Amino acid sequence: MSHTRMGHVTYMTRSCHTYEWVMSHIRMGHVIYMNGSCHTYEWVMSHIRMLCMAAELKCNYLLQHTTTHCNTLQHTATHRNTLQHTATHYNTLQHTATHCNTLQHTATHCNTLQHTATHCNTLRHHTRQLN
Repeated sequence: MSHTRMGHVTYMTRSCHTYEWVMSHIRMGHVIYMNGSCHTYEWVMSHIRMLCMAAELKCNYLLQHTTTHCNTLQHTATHRNTLQHTATHYNTLQHTATHCNTLQHTATHCNTLQHTATHCNTLRHHTRQLN
């Protein structure tokens, strides 16, 4: 970074200066030489304002874009929680269905046993009558 201050003239050659540095070296009517071109204080200030406006627009865009991403992530997290809750209910229902199938199977066996017992009683009854 090289700059030479000579009275009211500043020479800037291909160096990056902060806003604070430029402001500390500029005075009204002060002439700035940047990369071999002569610029007035007003010209420099107008370009600084344009750069600030461009930076502000970029920040607003990034903020809006980031907010959209955050909302999308929040929406996705809500869906994930809902799906997780649904999966828990599904597992409970599946467990209940398994128990129902077991009970139904047991009930079928009970009906078969009851039917067999009825036959046994009928046979016993007939056997007694024959004796």
